[in-house]
Amino acid sequence: MVLARMKFLTNLIFFSFLVFYFNSSTQAALADISRIFHQTPQLSQFEVCQGGGCAQSNQLTIGEAEWNSVAQIFTPKASNSVDERLQIGKAIGTLEQIVGAKNGTLGDRAGTFDNSDYKGQLDCNDEAINTTTYMRLLKSSGLMQFHEIEDMRTRNFFFTGWPHSTAVIRETKTGARFAVDSWFYDNGAPAIIVPFATWKAGYKPDDSPIGKPRAIQLASPEASKP
Repeated sequence: MVLARMKFLTNLIFFSFLVFYFNSSTQAALADISRIFHQTPQLSQFEVCQGGGCAQSNQLTIGEAEWNSVAQIFTPKASNSVDERLQIGKAIGTLEQIVGAKNGTLGDRAGTFDNSDYKGQLDCNDEAINTTTYMRLLKSSGLMQFHEIEDMRTRNFFFTGWPHSTAVIRETKTGARFAVDSWFYDNGAPAIIVPFATWKAGYKPDDSPIGKPRAIQLASPEASKP
């Protein structure tokens, strides 16, 4: 318990640095970050982050038809933890699409840097907090059988590389831990789920668009007007 508390406090320090450095005009209170991360989300009311370091939050709901599209991913139910992780990853992508249509984050692009012109951008902290919230919704609805949800984790801390955060799950039977990271791809793509040790060592999927040339897109229809 003490170790988990220390790790969460480390994440809060990291959040406060990012919010100050990148978004000092809209600093999110650490109390707000803690509240959102430790919420008990319900389909009728839950809170999500955006803007980098949870600089902005939104209270949302998910309707029955929307939730059915998520639950369908778990039909039939997985018979093992490997298959369930695939389902979880797909469900995170679907929930990103549902939420994105409600709070303006549909245009969220993979990564953080060089995306400031795109509306609704999330950084890895927003992604990790939101992914944890989405998995708590899955868990409370009985859709996750083989995994428990842990606190989010951060790799590196400036001295060893740029910090990066992720949501984490633990396989109930074996205790094996896995990173659940939705930051590597654009909004709506399945979250990457890999062994936590692999992620901690600096994992980045080869086909992630982060750091690669991309076709130029306008941030919004208004941007094309003279």
